[in-house]
Amino acid sequence: MKFPRRQFLHLAAGVAALPAMSRIARAQAYPSRLVRIIVGFPPGGSYDTLARLMGQWLSEHLGQSFVIENRPGGGSNIATEAAVRAPADGYTLLVVGPTQAMNVALYDKLSFDFIHDIAPVGGITRSSLVMVVHPSFPAKTVSEFIAFARANPGKINMASSGNGTSNHIAGELFKMMTGINMVHVPYRGGAPALTDLLGGQVQVLFATMASSIEFIKDGKLRALAVTTARRSEVLPNIPTVAETVPGYEASDWYGIVVPMKTPANIVDKLNKDINMAIADPKVAARLADLGGIAMSTTPGDFGKLIAEETEKWGKVIRAAGIKAE
Repeated sequence: MKFPRRQFLHLAAGVAALPAMSRIARAQAYPSRLVRIIVGFPPGGSYDTLARLMGQWLSEHLGQSFVIENRPGGGSNIATEAAVRAPADGYTLLVVGPTQAMNVALYDKLSFDFIHDIAPVGGITRSSLVMVVHPSFPAKTVSEFIAFARANPGKINMASSGNGTSNHIAGELFKMMTGINMVHVPYRGGAPALTDLLGGQVQVLFATMASSIEFIKDGKLRALAVTTARRSEVLPNIPTVAETVPGYEASDWYGIVVPMKTPANIVDKLNKDINMAIADPKVAARLADLGGIAMSTTPGDFGKLIAEETEKWGKVIRAAGIKAE
């Protein structure tokens, strides 16, 4: 059977358009079933809290369940491996932050390439750490703290939530940039580190804003500085470390990634939805309660942030000779 040339060309064009139409249809249909959000830590921490906040919003607005799957262990590496090995179809998301970026240098051997095995989707929030001391500590400013440390080398105990954690590495950066000597005291989590600081067993902690803000307001801890480049809206009268130590910057940031080769149209849709979520006044208010600000990004911008943070903290970790326990 022969078709007239015009009819043949029309049919050929229609067939050629089918793959593109199929991709568009898939994007419009997404998500059509349950979506997993993998978290590399137990319930209750920052990663888990943000995952549940985003999961609830996405579930309500997209009409599908976004369920949280906690996979703690291996410094979050178990969760990262599970995510990067999942099908690249948009139905497995992973919450990432400084921990994953630091793990690249902390661990000699990983079964995945964090930078190349993920596709960045978008940021959620960025927040400052707070350099806090026990109220009995003699220093009231960062400059006084540095002077005391230089006059008393090795006499200051710096707590952290564990070897290689973000507040440990933030403290190591401070030590490197000021040339002071502090004894690192790692704990199994932020809560016991904070408890011993409140009890005066250790002298300083680069604490998360969410965990320390109420103690600061109640006068149970003294905030010397925030670690971001700009002052925090939550503690506007507290200076930045950089005002005394130029160039110092450390912050907690969180966002969503998916397995590499996830279709671009699904990544773009997720990015749009996440940006809509963090623009919601209720979500933004909750982020503020946690001491952070909404971080709206494109996938490309978030990928650039991940790469920059991985390189920056890798240099600190290697210079300090830190290895995962």
